[in-house]
Amino acid sequence: MYKLILTIRYLLRRRITHFAIVAVALCVFIVVIVMTVMSGLVGNFKQKNHAFVGDCVVGTPSLVGFPYYEEFVKILEQADFVQGASPVVKNYALLSTPDGRSTRPGVEILGIDPARHSRTTSFPQTLHYHSSQPDQAFRPVYDPNALGCVLGIDMVLPRSVQGRYVHPDGPVRGSITLTCFPLNARGAPAKAGTSLAETQVFYYSDDALTGIARVDDNLVYIPLEQAQLLCMGGTEKRVNAIHIKFRPGVRLSEGRARVADLWRQFKQGKESTPNRFLLDTVTVQDWKEYRRASIAPMEKEELLLSLLFILVGFTTVFIVFVVFYMIIANKRKDIGVLKSVGASNLSILALFEGFALAVGLAGSLVGSFLGGLFLAKINSIEHWLFEHFHFQLWDRTIYAIGDIPNRVEPGVLAVIIGCAVASCLVGALIPSYLAVRLRPVETLHAGRM
Repeated sequence: MYKLILTIRYLLRRRITHFAIVAVALCVFIVVIVMTVMSGLVGNFKQKNHAFVGDCVVGTPSLVGFPYYEEFVKILEQADFVQGASPVVKNYALLSTPDGRSTRPGVEILGIDPARHSRTTSFPQTLHYHSSQPDQAFRPVYDPNALGCVLGIDMVLPRSVQGRYVHPDGPVRGSITLTCFPLNARGAPAKAGTSLAETQVFYYSDDALTGIARVDDNLVYIPLEQAQLLCMGGTEKRVNAIHIKFRPGVRLSEGRARVADLWRQFKQGKESTPNRFLLDTVTVQDWKEYRRASIAPMEKEELLLSLLFILVGFTTVFIVFVVFYMIIANKRKDIGVLKSVGASNLSILALFEGFALAVGLAGSLVGSFLGGLFLAKINSIEHWLFEHFHFQLWDRTIYAIGDIPNRVEPGVLAVIIGCAVASCLVGALIPSYLAVRLRPVETLHAGRM
């Protein structure tokens, strides 16, 4: 009982203890805000990439592609763990306008079957005019017989400072010309003579908002058959990838392993077929592995930020150490009295470590409450700052970010509070050990240092 009474007394009456609580609260406040925003950005970015490609991808990095994909897609569609499979042609093209005034090299084209791709990815949710009928995505409403395309939204519309796009009532009539260099199965140009390129005119049908900046600014969806004509020379049909979505309840690792087994068996059955060597470059990856190049930089930034906050934790340890050293230096007489009436060394250690626990909990709760309150108002605060001072944390005309993430994850908050309390316990450990070593006779005789 005396340990609880002394802990409450030290918390309420010692002003230096209030300084320690404020220091812990400030550290927790900063960490909660920054980690919530950063974790939210990374989580949203991963979610968008997952939705963009599906759960698993069977593909090759080669622009030549691989054949016999239709047979494997049928095998996948018959599997009980697969919800959808979408063959895709991925390549690069030169984009130009009909008047020839504007050209854009290195535009990424994605040839898809819109019905299959809609069952596999978030393609329907990205469309503006055809979201309810994604299978009609390549049919312009102003001319259903024209060959349509879907453009990344940043290629069509400007992004406002609030991060919004203003669409007209319907897609504006317009066309683009895509020029590619088709390759045969050996990787050589499929067309001989002076004209090595294949050119096709497409009409603007819709735009797609994936929320991934590089995709929305550089991607053109076209029909799968047209992509094969533009990019894949030869008589046999080839694709670069097959995107797969698993049924609900199928774990990612389990689904990927089962797809890999199916692909291994399929490839073994094609040992004596023409151009079988193209199958050797094909790999089976889950969405995280497939989009690793895009996701890894943000994950590294998040890791670096976590390491920086570990240094903040060391600062908390040092502050608590100084505070407890000063408290123990001024409470030598109290320690001597406790020891003289029979308090053991373990009890003295438990007293001050319990006091450190109380400081850590009090500071963590205050910091968490203030951090949550600030996060709840963070978008309103940024909006007010923009209206009065034209300040934005992220320029929405450059970054594909909507509202600032402000949802505090219970798991992240628990880790932050746990680390704050642990820092207090570690910071008080050496002063508590010094209190244990004090001898009652010396402390009562000296009275004070």
